[in-house]
Amino acid sequence: MIKIAVDFDGTIVEHRYPAIGEPKLFAFETLKEFQKRGFLLILWTFRVGKELDEAVEFCRINGVEFYAVNKSYPEEIFDESTPRKIDADIFIDDRNLGGFVEWSAVWQIMFPESNLVELEKKALRKMKKPSLLSRIFGKKG
Repeated sequence: MIKIAVDFDGTIVEHRYPAIGEPKLFAFETLKEFQKRGFLLILWTFRVGKELDEAVEFCRINGVEFYAVNKSYPEEIFDESTPRKIDADIFIDDRNLGGFVEWSAVWQIMFPESNLVELEKKALRKMKKPSLLSRIFGKKG
């Protein structure tokens, strides 16, 4: 199994720490596709405590649950013999040399055989505003 360590602030969402920023375009669609294809996702973030719990819950609400959080595997216990570096095959982080390439580029690198049309359609459907009737009366229209 390929393990992918993914940062949260500035990578999955816009950087607003300690608040949670808006999701980055294509972030959740790409992460869900990773999971569909059998990749193990590790949330690899500076967040701890309440802020970490909020980030994990935000991702869960958006359809992504992680194999591990700030650990190489779920059962890992930190002590003096445990390295702080996550054991992953791929790291996706806004602090990369050169900065974050954006999720559409991640998609193209990871899935060169795919085109972005389906991913773009999914993202646009999510961004589509509800109708005026729906916003006023809470109904579809």
